[in-house]
Amino acid sequence: MSDHGHPGGLLAALADERRLQVFASLVLGATGVDGVVDRTGIPARDVDRALDRLKEAGLVADDLTVRLDAFRSAARDVGTMRPLVTPEDRGATPEQAVVLRNFWDDGRITALPMNAQKRTVVLDFLSSLFEPGDVYPEAKVNALLAAFHPDVATLRRFLVEEHFLERRDGFYWRAGGTFDVDVDVVVGAEAE
Repeated sequence: MSDHGHPGGLLAALADERRLQVFASLVLGATGVDGVVDRTGIPARDVDRALDRLKEAGLVADDLTVRLDAFRSAARDVGTMRPLVTPEDRGATPEQAVVLRNFWDDGRITALPMNAQKRTVVLDFLSSLFEPGDVYPEAKVNALLAAFHPDVATLRRFLVEEHFLERRDGFYWRAGGTFDVDVDVVVGAEAE
């Protein structure tokens, strides 16, 4: 499979230290495999493997010249890619986002943390989907949770077990978690 010209392929090709050294030596003027070996100290067979990968990614031509146009093309491609959805985009607090990023891919939770403290942060974030005082049928709970992870049964179970939600007769309501308090409403209530 070729990564030729794809931004991710370019980054992956340069993510290996030896390939990066081989590429850098070519940028700095090394010619031929022997020239790369002399500049890097990397064995010739490893240089050949690195060059094959760099060629596949479109960074090096067959004559071992550096293809800087691959970077320009990749930069244009990145500019047209849709932005990734971050935890903050989905309503996470900055503190929650720090943990969520480790279990997050483009707006979805990829796994539930095994660590109890981290799992609590993820569950606290999910509990924010539910308004305090509202009652939700199980189908609605499933629909809200499915937007973040396909295993809604496990999410529901953890939310109930960790006291973020209460459940009775197929209905759920928020029982815990952090939420913003409208200070104006609280201050106004105390003034009465």
